Amino acid sequence: MDIKPIVSIVMGSTSDLPVMKEAAEFLKSVQLPFELQALSAHRVPEDVLRFAKGAAERGVKVIIAGAGGAAHLPGVIAAMTPLPVIGVPIKSSISIDGWDSVLSILQMPAGIPVATVALNGAKNAAILALQILALGDASLMEKMCAFKKDLANKVLKANEELKSVQI
Repeated sequence: MDIKPIVSIVMGSTSDLPVMKEAAEFLKSVQLPFELQALSAHRVPEDVLRFAKGAAERGVKVIIAGAGGAAHLPGVIAAMTPLPVIGVPIKSSISIDGWDSVLSILQMPAGIPVATVALNGAKNAAILALQILALGDASLMEKMCAFKKDLANKVLKANEELKSVQI
């Protein structure tokens, strides 16, 4: 039996995979079903349109879209779906230190929101997707709380280790 994806991770090109795999790795670690694919708003716009319009019907609840350069993919998807879209700006080989990607995703017109994370922040996008989904799912909320607790414990452990540092 195939498990249907709840989160869709899309990227403008497979060259974005080193960044976007961090989202996939996090979702895998919390056992949240996801799919991963490359779609280009500029090279295959019809495929992007078909994906965006059909995602909700297929059971997807949140879309994480990463793109570099002009980074239109998250906004195009957001324009065509009722689902929340989380944009990941990616510093690409053609980018202007990533600012073009950040601004392309961040500066969406009224009515077409894209939640935007930091440059190359795919893991944060996956965490945000989990937070969104956890609002309506107690088991996912438990996973989110456990993740937050683990973060806090890492800081406490680091502080204990700092006590033994000689300066």
